[in-house]
Amino acid sequence: MPLPILALVGPTASGKSALAIAVAAQVNGEIINADAMQVYRGMDIGTAKTPVDERDGIPHHLLDVLSPAEDASVATYQLQARESIEEIRSRGKVPILVGGSGLYLRATLDDLDFPETDPAVRERLTQRGEDLGPGILHAELAVLDPVAAERIGSRNTRRLVRALEVIELTGEPYSAHLPSYTYSVPAVQIALTVDRPVLIERIERRAEAMFAGGLLEETAAVRAQGLGVTASRAVGYAQALGVLDGVTDVAGAVEATAIATRQVARRQVSWFGRDPRITWLNGEATFVDQVAATLQRLEAEPDA
Repeated sequence: MPLPILALVGPTASGKSALAIAVAAQVNGEIINADAMQVYRGMDIGTAKTPVDERDGIPHHLLDVLSPAEDASVATYQLQARESIEEIRSRGKVPILVGGSGLYLRATLDDLDFPETDPAVRERLTQRGEDLGPGILHAELAVLDPVAAERIGSRNTRRLVRALEVIELTGEPYSAHLPSYTYSVPAVQIALTVDRPVLIERIERRAEAMFAGGLLEETAAVRAQGLGVTASRAVGYAQALGVLDGVTDVAGAVEATAIATRQVARRQVSWFGRDPRITWLNGEATFVDQVAATLQRLEAEPDA
């Protein structure tokens, strides 16, 4: 049977991008970006986008497809990612989704629909969250949809607003629209795990390298061209804006970026850890061999 879609997932700084390139070379694959911030043009340093000359000739899809002035949409990404999958498969190659944006991955791989939106309702709820804090929105959601409230948590204002918006517009619980762990297309998900101390060290080195490598200049250039709400809140860029605006210094921004990145990594581990279909791999030195062996085993199984 043909190989299923492969998804390499896991926390930021775990080595997904480099591994994906190595695996793609072995299995005749092409890479589809599943990082919500790497879709933005000009945001390269702060998103740790793999430079073109380090991609070993492996085609990459859905990088640099949006202006930073635009707000990314999961629904739009779902359509684009599924189109990329079909196009890659039509040429006899293996689609490899790579990234840590869990909802983007679920939207691509699983049965997930997107209820209607209303800008006026969203703006009102967003303003309410800004005025009173996300805790108020979470308390309201806990009454209306306890399942969704538990899954979203009390600090994710954007998702709290979306949940309350869907409830108001549809009259249905937001949790009714959340994806189940059911693939819409055959897929294999492999997550990378790295010992926490090693991951923290990598994150701290990455934050230092970003600012040393020109993140302030990149942020200034992006802002001059127009910076939307989503892009301006990206980890690294939000902290760089603080330096440019005189709110903090570089050392403070580096530290804040590392802290925010560790928080992102923790949430990613939690998100992917809830999916029972994911195979977790340990041992950085043997990642490529483990992935290749897993794919060979699945290819040999008639009903995989």
